[in-house]
Amino acid sequence: MSENPEIGQFVQTGTYRTNVHVAGSGPAMLCLHGSGAGVCAWANWRTFIPAMQDRFQIIAPDLVGFGYTETPADFEFRFMDSWVDQIIALMDGLGIAKAHVVGNSFGGSLALWLAAKHPDRFERLVLMGPGGWPVRVNENLEMLWDFKPTAEHMKQAMSVMAWNQALVTDELVAMRLKACSRPGALDHFHKLFPAPRQRWLDAQCLPINVLQTISHETLLVHGRDDRVVDPQVSWNLHQHLPNSQLHTIAKCGHWTMIEHGPLFRRLVADHCSG
Repeated sequence: MSENPEIGQFVQTGTYRTNVHVAGSGPAMLCLHGSGAGVCAWANWRTFIPAMQDRFQIIAPDLVGFGYTETPADFEFRFMDSWVDQIIALMDGLGIAKAHVVGNSFGGSLALWLAAKHPDRFERLVLMGPGGWPVRVNENLEMLWDFKPTAEHMKQAMSVMAWNQALVTDELVAMRLKACSRPGALDHFHKLFPAPRQRWLDAQCLPINVLQTISHETLLVHGRDDRVVDPQVSWNLHQHLPNSQLHTIAKCGHWTMIEHGPLFRRLVADHCSG
């Protein structure tokens, strides 16, 4: 076992190996991270995993292009199919026939694609501050995707994520900046979202008629004060997902699972145990 908590185990997924954290027992719950610079499964779910592993088997992978998942130098990203294919291969590799999905931001968009393309492989969905609805790229998302590897830029990036600025500690900034400094990490990240960036936000969106076919019980959770993804995105998705409910949290930015961890975990546990 690695002494680095960001590294779990490696599972072959096509032409590369996926770094994934697997913990606990019970119904399988797939946790998908967002798309910020330096993000990985551990960064998003490090408090969620130990709190939920007594009720669910948590599977939290680094998506290809992020974290410690091996991204081949010549890998061609296909929005959103590259990640859909990765997750299905990962589930097959782990012997998981069906799972709940909890998706954060970009991971929320991916959860919708998974449910649309492989409906029989997934149970209930939780979409937290998700993308997946056509909006313009705002200045904060533009800044996050146009990341520059300096402490100042990382602090700015972390600051727009949180309503509670006390969470943006020097330790957090240093951890995320270190993650961006691994050989090749920033090169992979910049390959994902080159300018013009509107096309990558648009590419996450399923057509309305497809959204309306997603029959999975779905919980949308959004911070009222989210400055990265407008809460209206969740409201619009809610209008077209036939079996959805929406929970909006005050004094909360884009980091629901961190800023309001106990509440978020209760909502997820109740929804996925129903």
